[in-house]
Amino acid sequence: MEQQSVSHAFSYSQEELKAFLDAIKFMYGYDFTDYAEASIKRRILNFMNMYKIPTLQDLSKILLKDEAVFETFIQELSVTVTEMFRDPTFYKSLRENVMERLATYPVIKIWIAGCATGEEVYSIAIVLKEAGLLERSIIYATDINQRSIQIAKDGLYPVDNMKAYTVNYNKSGGMHSLSEYYISKYNSVLFDKSLRDNVVFSPHNLTADKSFNEFQLIVCRNVLIYFNQQLQNKVINLFHESLCSFGFLALGNKESLLFTDRKSNFEDVDKKERIFMKIG
Repeated sequence: MEQQSVSHAFSYSQEELKAFLDAIKFMYGYDFTDYAEASIKRRILNFMNMYKIPTLQDLSKILLKDEAVFETFIQELSVTVTEMFRDPTFYKSLRENVMERLATYPVIKIWIAGCATGEEVYSIAIVLKEAGLLERSIIYATDINQRSIQIAKDGLYPVDNMKAYTVNYNKSGGMHSLSEYYISKYNSVLFDKSLRDNVVFSPHNLTADKSFNEFQLIVCRNVLIYFNQQLQNKVINLFHESLCSFGFLALGNKESLLFTDRKSNFEDVDKKERIFMKIG
């Protein structure tokens, strides 16, 4: 399908959007019906504009007929912006408030849900390595977007990003130089294989898939903001089910447990950085 850059105007009703999302759910099993409406609308309209598709009905016909186009659609719909050591004070809090407790477990299982292109995975792996915990940790890095997962597996990133990532790393309490963890290759950097030796990269759909292990730490930052309240509650219940007693849950700084029915099952470890401990 040829990509276009021509902008054009179109709109659709709430009923049309619901029918469209229901058709996707029925045909492919991807459930976007409880995503935040403003976010899902914006992403669908961006895709329609990118490929110059005039109506939602036209888009529906194309997606239900052509699985390859649908895969492209899913990649565009689920793409997230990320960076290494994003919000450095969060990683500093992980170092100061979580690592010591994780050290008490013989095997540390961590789930990074919505890992996107992997920058967060390598950040967590570096924090674990500097705490002397990486070798006995298993990190499960999951995302709905399989193209993003492949980028994460490769561990190859633009060299131009490293300046900002290094600033973040230093602010997060990094113990070395970030450059010790990668080698430069042309216009890219390749992160050290030791950082991903204990990482399991896998597709997982938070809206539909079940719990698959018991974890001491679950990190899901800046994912719930794309879900409506009902779906946020469902995902928090999934995380509660997946955490061991006194396990840790880390959310994004605009995310909260406040309106979920599991609020009383967690206590604040760091209220500002949205790190919680399961207490019941």
